[in-house]
Amino acid sequence: MKEVEVGHHSVLLTRYDGKYSALGNQCTHYGAPLSQGVVLGNRVRCPWHGSCFNICTGDLEEFPGIDSLPCHKAGLRTTCYTSHDALSGNLLTFFSIIPLLFLKVKIQNSKVYVTVNNKDLRRQKRIRSMGAAVPGVTHTILLLGGGIASLMCAETLRQEKFGGRIIMVSRDHLLPYDKTRLSKVMNVESDTIVLRRMEFYHQYDIEVWLRKEALSVDTEKKTVTFDDGLVQNYDQLLISTGCRAKALDVPGTKLDNIKMLETPEDARQIHAACTGSNVVLVGTSFVGMEVASYLLDKAFSITVIGSSELPYQNTLGREVGRITMMMLSENNVKFYMNDMVTEIKGVNGKVKEVVLKSGKVIPTDVLIVGIGSIPNSEFLQGTKIQMNQKKLVIVDKYMRTNVPDVFCAGDLASFPLPLAKNKVVNIGHWQMAQAQGRVAALNMLGKETELTSVPFYWTVLLGKTIRYAGYGEGYTELVMKGNIQEHKFLALYLNVSGDGEEAAFETAAALKLQSDKPRFSGKGDSSHSLRCECVSISAGAERAACARWIVTLVSRDADVITLPADRSGKPGVRVDWACECVRYRGWEGVDWNRSCVKRGAEVLRRFLRLRVFSPPVDPNALRESTQRHTQPASQPAAGTPPPSCGRGRLMMNSVDPVGQSRRRQERPRPPVVKVRPVKLPPVCARLPVSARSP
Repeated sequence: MKEVEVGHHSVLLTRYDGKYSALGNQCTHYGAPLSQGVVLGNRVRCPWHGSCFNICTGDLEEFPGIDSLPCHKAGLRTTCYTSHDALSGNLLTFFSIIPLLFLKVKIQNSKVYVTVNNKDLRRQKRIRSMGAAVPGVTHTILLLGGGIASLMCAETLRQEKFGGRIIMVSRDHLLPYDKTRLSKVMNVESDTIVLRRMEFYHQYDIEVWLRKEALSVDTEKKTVTFDDGLVQNYDQLLISTGCRAKALDVPGTKLDNIKMLETPEDARQIHAACTGSNVVLVGTSFVGMEVASYLLDKAFSITVIGSSELPYQNTLGREVGRITMMMLSENNVKFYMNDMVTEIKGVNGKVKEVVLKSGKVIPTDVLIVGIGSIPNSEFLQGTKIQMNQKKLVIVDKYMRTNVPDVFCAGDLASFPLPLAKNKVVNIGHWQMAQAQGRVAALNMLGKETELTSVPFYWTVLLGKTIRYAGYGEGYTELVMKGNIQEHKFLALYLNVSGDGEEAAFETAAALKLQSDKPRFSGKGDSSHSLRCECVSISAGAERAACARWIVTLVSRDADVITLPADRSGKPGVRVDWACECVRYRGWEGVDWNRSCVKRGAEVLRRFLRLRVFSPPVDPNALRESTQRHTQPASQPAAGTPPPSCGRGRLMMNSVDPVGQSRRRQERPRPPVVKVRPVKLPPVCARLPVSARSP
C-alpha cells in the first residue's frame, strides 16, 4: 500500500493477490488518510474510526460512513518509461513497482499504470451502484424512523436492486443527518450535517415522509396508523424509531432555559444561551462531558451534577472516570457528585438556581439535562412484538422480531452480540446502528446475513481522544498500560474465566486515550514512525467465534498498541502473523511462519511485554529499538509470506477534529466484579477493581 500524488491529488495504490488497485486516499467518513491505516487481506481500515473498504472495488464494507471510495483502473505494462511520456488529457500516468514491504522505490522493467479522469480524481466519495423502483412491483417496505439505521436499510435495498416501494417515515422535519456532531459542534447549520440531499432520494425512488409519527401497528393486517390519520399497508416493516432524551421529574421543569440535546435546533439554542452564562449540566454521560468540553471557552462557568462518584464509573471504571474528572476540573469545571437535583427555581419564568439533594443551591442561567433516554416504542403496545422490561424490541442475530416480516434496528433494538456469547444487549452506537440497518435489509431480501460487527465508538474531550472497542460489561480484570499522568494510556476490560492454564477470555474490550494533535512525519522520515503489528486470531475451525483485532498506528510520542476487540477465549487460541505491511519479527523466539498456541489471557500478556509498545522519544533510540524488533530489510525471516501490500507514508495515529460518537449512549449496568490476582510484567499496572453490586 502506498500513497502517491496524481495531479495534486492523493491516490492510494494497493496490491492484493497479484492485482493492483488505485483508490481515493481519504476515508469517506471524516477524511482520514487511508495511507496511515492498515491493510489486511483485501480490506483497508481507516486509522481514525475503523471504517473498512474493499481495496479491489473501493466499496464500504464496515461502518461508520455511508459512501465508498472512487476506484481507478490499474494494471501492469511491460513498456519502459521515457521522459516524453508526459501527463496529458485524462491523466495517463504510472507508478514504479516497488518492494512495498520495505518502502523503497526501485525502478524495474515493468510499470504500474493508473488511468483516471479529472472528474474521478477530484471527487473524494462514490455512491455504490444502486437501482430504482421497477414498474409493476408492488412489494412495499416501510421504514419507521429517520435515523441512520433506516437510511442504511433503504440504501442497501437499492444496492441489492430491490425494485419495490420504499417508504421512510420520520417525525423530524429534517432528512437523516449526522447526530454525532451535535455535541461537538453545537452551532452547526442543519444543511451541513444532512447525510443525503432530497435529490438522492428522488433519484433512487426512496419516499421520505417528514413530520409524521406512527401511532399504532397492526401486525395481522400489516398496517401502520399515523398521527394524521393515514393508514399505510406494508409487506415488510423496519422499526428504527430510536430513543428520546429523558427529562427531569422535579418541580420547576417548565421554566425557560432548561435544555435537552436532541436536534440541530437544540444544539444551536444551547450554544446561543450558554455564551457568557452560568451553565449547569445534569448527568455525566459521554454527551454531557462533550457538551462541557465544548462550552469551556464560551460559558462564564460550568457546573456538572452526577449521581455517581465519578464520570463513566459504571461503564469505564473508576480510573478512567477520575482522569476525565481531573481533566475538566483543571479547566475550572465544578463537579457535584453523588448528588441529584430535587428542585429547580426561577425568576420571571426563567431558571435561576437548582437545589440539590445534599442541600446545596447552585445559581444558573442555563440548565442542560442529559440523564439517559426513553425508547420510542409506545406505539407498539398491544402488538405481538416482543419487548423487554425496558421497552426495547427484542430481535435475533438477523434483526428479526418474533413477528414475521417485522424487523428492528438501531437504538431501539436489543440483540444477541456474538463476541459476548450471544448475550442479548442494547448498544446505542452510530456504527452499530448502521450495521444493523444493513443486516436487516439483506435479510428482508432473503439473503441470510448475521450481525457480526464489533461495537466501537470514540469521542474527544479537551484535545484528547477516547476510543472504545469491544464489549466489556461484567469485566473481572482491568489492565492499565501507558502514562496515566500524561493522559496517554490503554485500558483493557477483561472478563477472564478460569485460572492458570485454563484462563480464557469470555469478553474483552479496550479503551485508549491519547493526544488529539495530528502530527505527520515528512516523506522518507522513517525515524518518526513505527510499523505496527496486525494479528488475526482463530480458535480451531470456529473462525466466527474469534473476530478481528484492532490495530492502532501511532508516532514516536505515543504507544504502539495492538488491542483485542473481540472474544478470543476458547482454549487453544492461535495467533498468526497475517499482515503483509509489517516487518516485526514478533515475540522473541517466534518465527513469522509459525503459530504460537497459548491460552487467551497469556496471549494478551505476552503482547504487553513487548518493549516496542513504548517507543522512546529520542529518534536515535527509536531506530535502535526498531532494529531490535524488526527483521532487516535485506534479510527477510525464513518462511515469511510474500508481501501483498506495504506502506507508503505510515505516520502517526492522526485524529480528525470532528470525532465520532453516538448521541444518547446506552450503557450496561455496573458489573459484579470478581477480583483474581494475576502476575503481570512490570510494564503493566493492574488496577484493583472493587466489587460492586449491579
